[in-house]
Amino acid sequence: MKILSRVLLSLAACFGLGMAGVAAPSDSAPGASAPAIALDVSQAAPRQVEDSTVRAITRDYGRAWQALAAALGQNRADLLPEGFVGVARQKLSERIAEQQRSGLVTRVIDHGHRLQAVFYSPEGSAMELRDTARYEIQLVDGGSVVSTETVTASYAVLMTVTDDRWKVRVLQETE
Repeated sequence: MKILSRVLLSLAACFGLGMAGVAAPSDSAPGASAPAIALDVSQAAPRQVEDSTVRAITRDYGRAWQALAAALGQNRADLLPEGFVGVARQKLSERIAEQQRSGLVTRVIDHGHRLQAVFYSPEGSAMELRDTARYEIQLVDGGSVVSTETVTASYAVLMTVTDDRWKVRVLQETE
C-alpha cells in the first residue's frame, strides 16, 4: 500500500493535479467513441467563435482524450502526439514514464466534459477553456484494480492550432 500511495502522489505531482489525475474516455481501444463534450462559447472574447471552430474544438478535444486514454492505458507516450503538444505532452509523458517504472496502469472512465470558452485569440489560433470533467479513475496493477476514485475536477485548458488541427497545449487542474 505504501508503494501505491507513493505512485499516486508522484503521478499527481507530475501533472500538477489532485490524486485523481486526468480525464479520459472509458475505452482506450483504437476507434473508441469520443467522450461527451458540451462547449459554451457565449463568453469567449475578444473574438466571436465560429460554428466551424466549435465543431473542430469539440472534435479535437475529444480526440485528445481518446489519445490520452490509450496512452495511459497502454503506458505508451508515443500515442500522445495525436492530441497534445508542448507542456501538456511533456507532463503526460512524464506521468507515463512513472507508470512504467511502477508497473501500474491508469484506466479512466469518462463521464463527460463541460467546456466554457473564455478567450479566443484575435487571429483565431488559440483558445483558453475551462473544463469541468466527471470521471472515474482506476489504478491497475498486474491486471487487478487496486484503487478506484470518482472525481469531478476543473481544468484550465489552452488549445492551439497545429497541423490544421486543434491540440491541447496546457492542461492544469484549478481549484
